[in-house]
Amino acid sequence: MVITRYLTSEIAKPLAAILGLLGVLFAFYAMAGSLADSAAGLMPPLTLLALSGLKLLIALDVLIPIALYLSVLLALGRLGSASETTAMAALGISPAELARAVLGFALLVAVAVGLLSAFARPWAYRESHVLSWRAAFSLDVDALRAGIFYTSADGSRVIFITHRDGHGGPAQDVFVRRQLSDHSELVFAQLAAPLHDPNAPATDRVYLQNAHIYDLYPKAPLKNQILASQGLELNADEAAIGTPGYSPVVASLWHLLQSRDAADIAELQWRLSTPISTILLALLALPLSRARPRQSRLARFLPAVLLYTGYYLLCSAARTWVQFGHLPVFPGLWVAPLTLALVTLGLSLWPALARRRRA
Repeated sequence: MVITRYLTSEIAKPLAAILGLLGVLFAFYAMAGSLADSAAGLMPPLTLLALSGLKLLIALDVLIPIALYLSVLLALGRLGSASETTAMAALGISPAELARAVLGFALLVAVAVGLLSAFARPWAYRESHVLSWRAAFSLDVDALRAGIFYTSADGSRVIFITHRDGHGGPAQDVFVRRQLSDHSELVFAQLAAPLHDPNAPATDRVYLQNAHIYDLYPKAPLKNQILASQGLELNADEAAIGTPGYSPVVASLWHLLQSRDAADIAELQWRLSTPISTILLALLALPLSRARPRQSRLARFLPAVLLYTGYYLLCSAARTWVQFGHLPVFPGLWVAPLTLALVTLGLSLWPALARRRRA
C-alpha cells in the first residue's frame, strides 16, 4: 500500500502539470482560429471564450491519456535514474507489483475519461454546434470596417462598407446581401448608422438612410420587388437560421448503441475505445521507461512520442475508414487498441526473452 501510494503520487504530480500545460496550449490554439472573426465583429468575445472552453472539454478524452502516458514515463524514468526501482527490487518488490500499482491508477483515470467521452463530450459538441451556428448569423455591426467583405460562415449573408469614419461611426455606401428561405435580399444604402441597445453589447440593428431594397425570387420572377426608402431599420439577424443538422458526435450513447449507421458505429467505437486507450498507454509507458546506463531522456522519449503518434493516427484512420465503409464495423476501430496491446506485450516480454536467448 505504501508503494502504491508513493507511485500514485509520483505519477499524479507530473500528470497535473502536463495536463494543465496541454490544456492551456490547446485552449490558445482553439482560440487563435476564431480571433480574427472576433476582432472583425463576426463573433462576440463571450462566444469566442465559450467555444474555446467547449473545444477544450471535447479534447480532454485525448489530452488526458497522452498526459497520463507521459506522466508514467516521466515518473518511472526518474525513479529508475535515481536507482529507486533497483532499491524496490532489492526489497522484494517485483516489476509486476509496480505494474499493478500503475494499472490501478490508470483504471481510475480511465473511468474519468470514459465518462467524459460518453457524456461530457457529446454535450460539449452539441453546445459548440449551437454556438457556432448562432455565431454564423450574429454580427457586431459596431466593429465593421470599410473596404472588407464580411461573409457569414454559411455564405448566406455578405456586407460591404465603402467608407466609415472611425469605430462605431456611420457608414457610407453600404451593400448587404441576405439569402432568406425562398429568396435573396439586396440592400444598397447611402448611409447606415448602428442602433445601440443598452441590453445587448453586440449591435446587430442599423438605421439605413436613402436605401434601395431588391427582393429577388429566382423561381418566381414575377414576385420580384424593389423598395426605395428614405429611412429604414434593418435587423442583421432577421433571417431564419433554423437549427444545426444531425451529427454522430452530438448523439447520445443510447442512440449510438441502437444505430446501425456506419458513422454512428464509428463514433460509438471511438467513445468506448478512449478508456481502453488510457489503460494501454499507461501500460506501454512501463517498458519504455526502462533506461540503459547513461541513456539520455531524449533517447527514451523519442520512441515514446513516435509510438503515440502512430497509435493516434491509426485510431483516427480506422475511425474514418469505418465511418465511410472502407473498414468493416468489426473489427473496425478496435484494430488500433489491439495493435497497441500487442506492441505493449512484446515490449514487456522482450527483456525476459533476450535474457533467455543469451542463457
